[in-house]
Amino acid sequence: MSRETHLSALGQRHEALDKEIEKELAHPAKDELKLAEMKRRKLQLKDEITKLRSDYASPTLH
Repeated sequence: MSRETHLSALGQRHEALDKEIEKELAHPAKDELKLAEMKRRKLQLKDEITKLRSDYASPTLH
């Protein structure tokens, strides 16, 4: 899998989690543990995306 494809897949998973979180927040009886887990996974994805973009933008030393 190319780096761009991987970044795109991570971005899609991040967006999907964002939508799931919004959907859960709309429920009157929201599951706080489920919300916390989804937010943790979303943050992990964001961190991974940021790291990959940073690695990609960094020039390699020869």
